[in-house]
Amino acid sequence: MNLKKFSLKHLILLPFSIIWIFPLIWMISSSFKTNPEFLTEPLKVIPNQFAVENYYRAWEVANFSRYFINSVVITTSAVLIALTVTAMAGYAISRVDFRGKRLLIILMVASLFIPKGYVVIPIYNIIKSIGLLDSLLGVIVATSTTTTNVIFVLLFMAHFNSIPRDLEEAAELDGAGFVKRFFYVMLPLAKPIIATVAIMRFMWTWNSFFIPLVLTLSAPQLRPLTVGIYSFIGEYSTDWTGMAAAATISVAPVIVVFLAMQRFFIEGLAGAIKQ
Repeated sequence: MNLKKFSLKHLILLPFSIIWIFPLIWMISSSFKTNPEFLTEPLKVIPNQFAVENYYRAWEVANFSRYFINSVVITTSAVLIALTVTAMAGYAISRVDFRGKRLLIILMVASLFIPKGYVVIPIYNIIKSIGLLDSLLGVIVATSTTTTNVIFVLLFMAHFNSIPRDLEEAAELDGAGFVKRFFYVMLPLAKPIIATVAIMRFMWTWNSFFIPLVLTLSAPQLRPLTVGIYSFIGEYSTDWTGMAAAATISVAPVIVVFLAMQRFFIEGLAGAIKQ
């Protein structure tokens, strides 16, 4: 009976799974088609001939080798900055009692409802005023200071609140200060949250488009992969299969990282929900 229920459930979910994954399959399939075949048979999954030159055109001709390096540098830096800043902020809010603490948390949560388009101009002006415009460091700083980091602060805060204070008190009796207790006692206990934050920040930064687009308008050599895809759109025509190859290159690292770390991601989210 259980086996029948199990099979019936999977039979019901299978069509929805196919619908969900079809856009990805279509994109990968289109990346191996020629442009005429793409225009005449857009929904055909298996190409008549595999045009591998689309990937060469994306990687070399469209300068995606450079864009890929930019994306790796920007995303890695953003992940490290987010982990450092949000973990310390979450620990401080969790353990330090100060006036206005509740108001600060309310304002942090409220900032999540601000549309991203409203913060682009202030971010652009700040990056320009500190002399980081048209530089890779400027793009890193801009993509690392989005309001999405508030979610990570709240995740760390909830996790640290669930840890008994007895551990810190024991470390304090041994002479460990506030910072030392954070690095040697609390942070090692937050590995699931660290993995969750790293994966989420990686995916959001790697797929970030609007802010990198604004900051690299006058410096195309600084574009990440997501913005570099625009180079396939010409004034009078669009290289659709080259764009599909470029999009496949852009999506592949996200899929690989998520599949490799999905267990830690699920454990981290499950722990945060329980708390």
